[in-house]
Amino acid sequence: MSQACPSLLSNGICESPSCSYRHDVSSCELCNRVFASPAEYTTHAATKQHLNKVQGEFGAMLYCTLCEKYVSGMKNWVQHVASGRHASIAAERGLRPDVDPEEPESIPGHTLCSTCNSHIPDRNWPRHHLTPKHKDREQFISFRSALDEAEKDKHGISVSGNFDFGIVDGPAAKSGITIRPTIHNATPASKVALVSMTLASDKGSRTQSPFSVPPTAPNLAIGYNSTYAFTVTLRQAYNGREENRLEILFEDVQLKTRFIIARILRVNVGNRADHELLRPLAPYVPRKRTARQPEAKIVEGVLPPSLKAIPYIVPLPEAPIPHNLAAALSTGSTTSIVADVRRLYLPPVLDSKSYARHFKHLLWIEEFRMDRDLEHYDISNAKLTAHNHFYLLDVPGLAEKRPSVLVGDRILVQKRGATLGHWFEGGVHFVRKEEVGLRFNASFRMTSPADRFNVRFKLSRYPLRRQHLAMDTAFSEARVLFPLPLHVPAGSYPTPASARLTVFNPLIATNAPQLQAVVSIVKRPPGSVPFVIFGPPGTGKTVTMVEAIRQVLAADPHARILACAPSNSAADLIAHRLTALGPDALFRFYAPSRSKEQVALELREYTHARPDGHFSVPPLARMKRFRVVVATCVSASVVSGIGIPRGHYSHIFCDEAGQATEPEIMIAIKTMADSRTNVMLSGDPKQLGPIIRSAVARELGLETSYIERLMQREIYDEKTGYGASVVKLTKNFRSHAAILAFPNTRFYKGELQACATARVTDALLGAPLLPTAAFPIVFHALAGRDAREAASPSFFNIDEISQVKAYIQALRADRRFRVTDDDIGVIAPYHAQCLKIRAVLRAVADGVKVGSVEEFQGQERRVIIISTVRSSREFVAYDLRHTLGFVANPRRFNVAVTRAQALLIVVGDPAVLALDPLWRAFLNYVHARGGWTGPPPTWDPRAAVEEAGGYDRAVREAAQRDMNAFTRRMEALTIAGVEAAGAGEDGDDDTNVDRPWQDVE
Repeated sequence: MSQACPSLLSNGICESPSCSYRHDVSSCELCNRVFASPAEYTTHAATKQHLNKVQGEFGAMLYCTLCEKYVSGMKNWVQHVASGRHASIAAERGLRPDVDPEEPESIPGHTLCSTCNSHIPDRNWPRHHLTPKHKDREQFISFRSALDEAEKDKHGISVSGNFDFGIVDGPAAKSGITIRPTIHNATPASKVALVSMTLASDKGSRTQSPFSVPPTAPNLAIGYNSTYAFTVTLRQAYNGREENRLEILFEDVQLKTRFIIARILRVNVGNRADHELLRPLAPYVPRKRTARQPEAKIVEGVLPPSLKAIPYIVPLPEAPIPHNLAAALSTGSTTSIVADVRRLYLPPVLDSKSYARHFKHLLWIEEFRMDRDLEHYDISNAKLTAHNHFYLLDVPGLAEKRPSVLVGDRILVQKRGATLGHWFEGGVHFVRKEEVGLRFNASFRMTSPADRFNVRFKLSRYPLRRQHLAMDTAFSEARVLFPLPLHVPAGSYPTPASARLTVFNPLIATNAPQLQAVVSIVKRPPGSVPFVIFGPPGTGKTVTMVEAIRQVLAADPHARILACAPSNSAADLIAHRLTALGPDALFRFYAPSRSKEQVALELREYTHARPDGHFSVPPLARMKRFRVVVATCVSASVVSGIGIPRGHYSHIFCDEAGQATEPEIMIAIKTMADSRTNVMLSGDPKQLGPIIRSAVARELGLETSYIERLMQREIYDEKTGYGASVVKLTKNFRSHAAILAFPNTRFYKGELQACATARVTDALLGAPLLPTAAFPIVFHALAGRDAREAASPSFFNIDEISQVKAYIQALRADRRFRVTDDDIGVIAPYHAQCLKIRAVLRAVADGVKVGSVEEFQGQERRVIIISTVRSSREFVAYDLRHTLGFVANPRRFNVAVTRAQALLIVVGDPAVLALDPLWRAFLNYVHARGGWTGPPPTWDPRAAVEEAGGYDRAVREAAQRDMNAFTRRMEALTIAGVEAAGAGEDGDDDTNVDRPWQDVE
């Protein structure tokens, strides 16, 4: 290779026409490396090694010489150089965008704080040294210095031995294990006395310690070249990790000075085999997020025939993200972006006139984030296998929709070493468990089976475009979008007594709230405000909706119903319960991307397929004759798309409405409703809402579902609106009363009634694993450790995994209380934890479902085991959000604990969970009723819970007191502290790894 052009490397420009040097190169002067192309440099610039050098070379405030702009922090720098604005400025100037950040000697209006390594605006400088963040940073530096000093051997005294007990099995830890470290004096003629040995908590106060050291003789002399052996004993009855600090105080008798040598004691009581199997295969290194270079040329692929299976006559809008909005979303913190979007793009007031503009922008914001998140799944060294007309591509995680790939999607591939920016598009023709079948343009060639490719997953925009189409429609009735009291007719609402319905489901007749909901729906005049069936867990909201559909059809022979749900599974449940209508009245629509194997046999006669096997729709005339059409919220666009006129459906029902975004719900409503259409929603705004990937979109309200927004309005008060606009179902047919009691009080005002069959709910009372025979909840206190590995930011906790496995083995082995795999569900908030739990269960109970909270919403099991995962002891280093993560979410908590019918087991670290007031209240509830096992609480479980929180602050303060005392004993520094480094606004990059992809077709 010829040398790189010196001019090009110094200023990016070479004006000599006769220059013989290479010009297609980039260099990194920091790392002293030259790269063959800007793309290779971009990849290098995101590596940890390069970023570390940049951080060491430059401060927290960075400067872009191209854009002449200051950027705060490396994370924002990476986003900045990937932005379209940066690329366009580089193109305008004829320069490459791959520039290194610079830190000028001075930033106008700023002063560098060396302690915080931050440029502080001059207006804030006089107060900066008094801020908590600066003081915390000073304290932390002081403490780390004192601790480092304490762990050194000094004054000729050395303390030897292995103070890490390692992994110890439960019986051995319970009987006790002793180690014998030694103290040695290597200084001639010195006179040193051992004054004391004490144990001190390293992370705040504790009620007890499994470690113990025997008392020593007062001022025990340790002469020159002598060795003194002492013992440290471990005795612990429970599994889990423990850590403490041993402080050995010495006195130099001649100098009359004292000094400390400290050692950290550690133990992990647990299953060694599980730890060996599940331990991280590689240390966690944050994933290198390299900005995708734009595709300069894409050769269109061959798309599957399923994309033409539906005879659409209404074109979809392209609705691309506006360039200026995309640029605004590219840089800055979540807080600053939210402020800019509110100020520049969103209407000041959300009403019927501004509704479409508001939600279209939220859709674009979410699309921007979804597209970026797909980059996580890009494959850099993929193999393609030729098979007939197709090329097979292995996609790790495909079976779990990580990434989500459907028939009709597009995947880009680029041969390694090919022209930069040149890509081939592959149309996805079929999707198997771990592979997809692609078809490319005829010009695509593989020269050898050894060829390797870069792969990019492209976001399917069809669902988003259908939502934009709905937003663009003229329907904007206030009685549907923003209902007011004036939209509700005066007078009393119809009651079951006055209606005298003959119910199809006899159970409805004995359930007053369900019957009232059905009557209110059937007797509503056309053009009423939307009606809400508020259905807490296990109260039968889908049963109620199905009964209402059948009653509407029976009461009005001209009624036509469009029934929707956010997912195919929820839509299938509606269709299953309506099959009595027969295939002439009921039609279940599936997107052509769905395969027949994914559809239950009993529903296939209610569908329509083309001769090639793809799902479709029958002729328009027949479609109009169906009395009920069932589809997912997104697929509901089919009816307007094929030409069914607005107003054809007298009623639009949406089940599980809380799990869909408002634009998804509006696909059916805004495209098909007229002034007489009645809308019915069922759901529970106290459970999980829709899956939103963008922190900006969540902050701006996209995570608030339509049903939740309605229930915040005056007319949907559960008391005053009862029967007229809303009915709250109150009879729970799922859970044992003790399992229901806590969420009932916390989320549902104590109004739920436990009505489930005792044969189911009492089935495991008296089981050996229950601490109290009559109380079917177990909280297993376990101090583990959350960990990450390789490039995945998702957490896992081996200690909890081992305990979950032990519980499942005990349940499966019990011959008196028989439990099958299908009876058990395991819920964990992190994807990595789910994967590892499945791994250890393959040889134990392979049929147990393991999944996230989102995957269990709407489901139930006789036994639910929850692994909370988070067990960080870095209370002093992080805020509550960082320490608890997903666990500190009331809706996730509510869904998780309400899935169990007969037995609920929660495995977690109480010291971490109790930082959150909701979790602390739950732990107090379980402890008071005798469901606690493991080490006792470190707080008073009888004390009233402070709902305002602050427990994390109290723990940090206790840790600070410990550190202060320690540094005073070290006589080195006078203060100690903690670096309060919260997760920050941009932590969303990590959390989306564990946020599932919504199943939309």
